[in-house]
Amino acid sequence: MLSSLLVPMDDSEHAGNALEYALENHPNAEITVVHVVGVPSMMMGDAVGLSLEDDLEEAAEARAESVFERARDIAADRDREIETTVGVGHPARHVLDRADDYDAIVIGSHGSDWNRATRRYLVGNVAETVSKRAPVPVTIVR
Repeated sequence: MLSSLLVPMDDSEHAGNALEYALENHPNAEITVVHVVGVPSMMMGDAVGLSLEDDLEEAAEARAESVFERARDIAADRDREIETTVGVGHPARHVLDRADDYDAIVIGSHGSDWNRATRRYLVGNVAETVSKRAPVPVTIVR
């Protein structure tokens, strides 16, 4: 039986579906939702604005709050509680760095829709990378 799950989440429908799946299929597991904010670079769209912030961690937490509110609502609808954490960096790398702390990962098949073709070309598909490299079982949810 799985006792701890990591659920990477952004604002996409698939990420919400992954959390719903984890909550419904693992009723006794502790679930941690992680939202990873990309590091500031010229190619990372929204993350560029982080470079102008005085406190990167505080800014990342502020950007993650809407994702976490949605995650808490999904959990509350199922009378469950979740933990939340924010990461900064490349999403797949951050998830993989944390994977050993969990029994499994449940991840949405696709992330946010902004300029998906460009993002996939530049940074790869997060779910695909995590599923290929994770040291723990990975469930991909549509």
